[in-house]
Amino acid sequence: MVALHRRAQANPRATVVIRIVVTGSECTGKTTLARQLAAWLKVPSLPEASRLVAESLARPLTADDVGTIANRHMSLEDALVHRNHPALVVLDTDLVSTVVYSRHYYGHCEPWIVEEAAARRADLYLLAQPDVPWQPDGVRDRPAARAELHADFSRYLRELGATVLEVDGLGPRRWQNALAAVRGWRAAHAPQA
Repeated sequence: MVALHRRAQANPRATVVIRIVVTGSECTGKTTLARQLAAWLKVPSLPEASRLVAESLARPLTADDVGTIANRHMSLEDALVHRNHPALVVLDTDLVSTVVYSRHYYGHCEPWIVEEAAARRADLYLLAQPDVPWQPDGVRDRPAARAELHADFSRYLRELGATVLEVDGLGPRRWQNALAAVRGWRAAHAPQA
């Protein structure tokens, strides 16, 4: 996996793409919001790399899998951008999640992943509140830690200087709140005539 990491460093993103990331603790509706947002914006989206890795393994994730997750995310994101040349993409989490979860589960995160997370900081993060009822699915495992993880995400995103809009609400209200947040952000960042 180190070779893939080095290749990513040697080949920085040449295409400027606006990245909107839906992030937060587990079971907060991130995947649903990312899919809805990408469909509404009519742009490509990227699934959650850690879920893809977790579902491909026949065992629980370990600290040794964190680099694999980070590399998987970077390769999928880079391929999406270079293949489609979109002006905007929606990501169902990014390396920020990898850093936060690695620190939460294993007490640390490899420095190169922390550096990549900062270098690949998205233009906008929608931070999903943990107000959705928790549902087990074979990958999720810490319902009691959602508030703690939410605070960890909030703190780390502040450290990165990221633009963060929190999203809450149940059912259609959550989508409406996310949509209003993105509309407001886009209006504030529209080119001035």
